[in-house]
This record gives sequence, structure tokens and C-alpha cells, in this order.
Amino acid sequence: MVEALKKMGKISRKGPIVLVIMDGVGFGKYKEGDAVASALTGTLNKLYKANPWTKLKAHGTAVGLPSDDDMGNSEVGHNAMGCGRVFAQGAKLVNASIATGAMYEGLSWKKLINNTTEKQSTLHFIGLLSDGNVHSHIDNLKAMIIQAKDEGVSKVRVHALLDGRDVGELSALEYFDPFEEFLSGLNDESFDAKIASGGGRMVITMDRYNANWNMVKKGWETHVLGEGRMFDGAHEAIKTLREESKAIDQDLPPFVIAKDGKPVGTIEDGDSVILFNFRGDRALEITKAFEAEKLTEFDRKRRPKVEYAGMMEYDGDLHVPAQFLVTPPAIDKTLAEYLCASKVKQFSISETQKFGHITYFFNGNKSGKFDNTLEEYVEVLSDIVPFEERPWMKCAEIADRVIDEVENGGWDFIKLNFPNGDMVGHTGNYQAVVCSMEGLDLQIGRIYKAVMAAGGVMVITADHGNADDMFEHTKDGSVKYKENGDPQAKTSHSLNPVPCIICDSNYQGEYEAELKSGLGISSIAATCMNLLDYEVPSEYDPSIITVK
Repeated sequence: MVEALKKMGKISRKGPIVLVIMDGVGFGKYKEGDAVASALTGTLNKLYKANPWTKLKAHGTAVGLPSDDDMGNSEVGHNAMGCGRVFAQGAKLVNASIATGAMYEGLSWKKLINNTTEKQSTLHFIGLLSDGNVHSHIDNLKAMIIQAKDEGVSKVRVHALLDGRDVGELSALEYFDPFEEFLSGLNDESFDAKIASGGGRMVITMDRYNANWNMVKKGWETHVLGEGRMFDGAHEAIKTLREESKAIDQDLPPFVIAKDGKPVGTIEDGDSVILFNFRGDRALEITKAFEAEKLTEFDRKRRPKVEYAGMMEYDGDLHVPAQFLVTPPAIDKTLAEYLCASKVKQFSISETQKFGHITYFFNGNKSGKFDNTLEEYVEVLSDIVPFEERPWMKCAEIADRVIDEVENGGWDFIKLNFPNGDMVGHTGNYQAVVCSMEGLDLQIGRIYKAVMAAGGVMVITADHGNADDMFEHTKDGSVKYKENGDPQAKTSHSLNPVPCIICDSNYQGEYEAELKSGLGISSIAATCMNLLDYEVPSEYDPSIITVK
């Protein structure tokens, strides 16, 4: 529990403070490929001219990742904004745990390894095979396989998901081919390691927020049951399926590796299974499929009795999974908790794809509310269609509800997430991203009018970049092109800074008109506290505004 915040007695507004998070919208480094700059965003252009704004860091060490070469992501971004300071995050914690050997001394690792060696069974790894460092990292997987062999495991099977989202859209073979060479180098008369199955991350296994359980069903059938189209090897599968489907990596159909017509790596009773993704949102559903006694979302057909562990605890409140290898950061004293202690009424809204970000991640990886009497959460159901086919997504419906709530006057603090820049950005479809930004801009304009009319303040920011960097570039800054002359699409997040615009309906000089520069998005929490007329806790990163 936290104590109520202290009032400053300096800033008073009739209307609410409205925090608008434009997911995946930053300031592009390159003119070519910057869909944010290319879009017709009349509202944002006017707001930049008429209001104070600054650029914020949203990647690398500014959000708790190992280095400034690491792109930010929605989870760590919302953690930083919601808790007001920087915690060491998934990738950094996992790296440290492996480097120090702490993971291998943990009870979960020992239990899974002992289960495998005692029963002479198989150790399975399921996860994203890339170095994107957002959900997973291939180096972590390699380190665990080497350690497993050293500890006497004789059989390893890898169920490898293709990325093409946090890395290049057609980069899978840059990971799969060297990885198979790595496994071959380890294999001997006492150790047998192979890739057993795979498929695109947006087709199988890695659904989130219960948006499309059919993805998890396909993953279960592919990884566990060994059902699906069979190939002699992963290289052949990827090449063939690319040619047939014309899909980029994240959308590649599932495949099973077989020998003599039989899958090489079904998951059986007595086996051990590690989900080596460290990020929680796309790990919870496949985890539920392994752990739930009864599963209503799909028919598992067969549920093997295994020792299952996740790389991390994906939900700290629900304690999912039951076993995990690395303890996640303990995040406390969040903005929402402080505001509840101060009796501030709060409203949070997004569509399904980012609903967990504006609630769970923003609240420091906490499920549920801090105070049911002071908070309301609204989820607008996302369409289950490719994002490039509905690039505006549900931004109009979100705006409709926010405007109603602003006009009704029941809330002190409203926060919302528009997923467009991120979710459409990941498709690599430039035209769709431009459309998504223009649709988003229209809705920001509508909300702006309502907030100004109500006498409130609108803070516009983002959790990381994406839509601002849609083409792959060479080291000298030139665009990479495909053989057909089209630019090579970039589907991953950017390393670019993000905006923070403060639109105040009744500014009377209570704080400096010029905003601070050089800060990270963790300063959003303190800024919102100040605008609500509260002093900032000493442990928080500084506010973007300087109160006089």
C-alpha cells in the first residue's frame, strides 16, 4: 500500500487529465519509410505548432533493457510510463540469470532437467527463434541447450516460431540455418538435438489477450501432437511454404519435421517443456493449454503429463506459469496505485490488442484494479482480421467512448491506447500504416475538442517507435530494395524517440512553457501527477513540466 499524494495547490483544471498513448509512433530518423511523417496528420501538425512538446527516449536503457541497441516494446514501455521509473526488464534479467548461472541453480531448472535425465525423456523448447530481444533471444536458447547437454540430457527438440516482426520480415533462414549447424555441432552418440516443428508467430501459438485461440490450437497440434504438413527439415519447409504462400515469416503456415513419415518431436508423457519466450502477453495462452486441467477454448485431443516451465512468471498476480526459470522485476508504487490512494477517479480503455497494456502492464504487471470504486476498465473487442485490411482498427470506437466519458465529467484521469501505429506497423504494409496514422489523427482531433471544451488537459505520447521506420536501411542510410524494386519492409520497432505534447485548455503560467528535454517515457507518470496538482514521490523520475 502507498500513502496518498500531497497536493501542490498550484494547478487546477475543471476537466480531466487525458493521457493518449499512440502505440508505435515515433520521430523517424529517415525520410524514406517514415509513415508517420508521410501521413496527412492535420491534427497533430496543429497541436505541435500550438502547444509545448518534447521528445522522449523509449528504448534501451531508458526502459530497462540491456543496451541502447535494444528496441523498446509495448510491455516495458507501459511499465515505465505506469510506474514512473525504470526497472530491469525481461531481456536484461534473463541475460544476467544465464550469465551468472543463477538460472541453472534454480529449483525449476533442476526439476525439469532431473525429470528428463531420470526418465530418459525429451527436453522440449518452444519459442521465437530470433535475436529480436523483445519476446526471446536465440542466444538464451543456445546457452540452455549447451547446459542441458552438460547436465546429462540426451534428447532435445526445438519447436521454433518464425519471427519476421521484431527482425526482418524474411530473415528466418538467417537464424534457422546457423542454428541447425549449431545443433549438429553438439550432436554425438549420447546427444540428439533437432528442430521438431515451426510456423509463423502470427499464425500459431503466440496469440494474446484471448483474441484468437485458433492460433493456440494450431500451435498445440503442431508442437505437441505433430499434426500438420511434414518436411524433412526446417530449411526445406521455410523455402517451400514461402514460395507457395507468398507470406512473410510471421505469417508462414505451420510445419512438422518428420523422418520416415513420423514426426521427430511430439511431446509425450514424462517429457519436460520450456517456453523460452520471456515476455508475458503472448505466452499466457499456450501456457494455459499446458497447465489447465480443463480447457474450454479448444479440444487438446491429448494432454501429455509433462514438467512445464516458462522463462519467466508471465502473470505475477495469477502466478502463471506454476514453474518459471527467472523471477520478473518486482514493480510497486505505480501511478494508478498512488492515484487510488489519493481518491482520484480513473478510466482506462483500449481495444483487445492493447487492453492488457493500458491496464496490466501499466499497473506494473498486476491483474485487476487497485480500487473497484475508483477505477473502470473498458475493452473494445478487436476485429480478427489482418491489421492491414482494417488499418484504422477500433480507434473511432475508442474515441467515441472517451468523448462520452469526458463530456459526462465523472473522471479525473483518463488513459487510452490507440494500437494502430504498432499493430499495423508490424505488417510491413506502408500504405496501410499511412492510412492507420490518418485514421488515428482524426480521432485525436475529436478527443482534443472534447477535452478542451471540458476544461481539461490532453497529454499525447507513445510507448515506442514503429510506424516511423517502415523500410530497412543500410549502414549509410540508404533504403534496401527487393529484387522487384520495392523497398524492403521493416516490421520491427524502431530506436527512435517519441513525442510528448501537452495540450492545456487553461494554461495560466503555473509551469514553465518549455518542457524538459532528454528524459525517458518513465517521466510521463510524474507529469500526470503534477497536472493533477500532486507532488511527485521522491523515487519517481522527474516530471516533464517544471512547476513554478
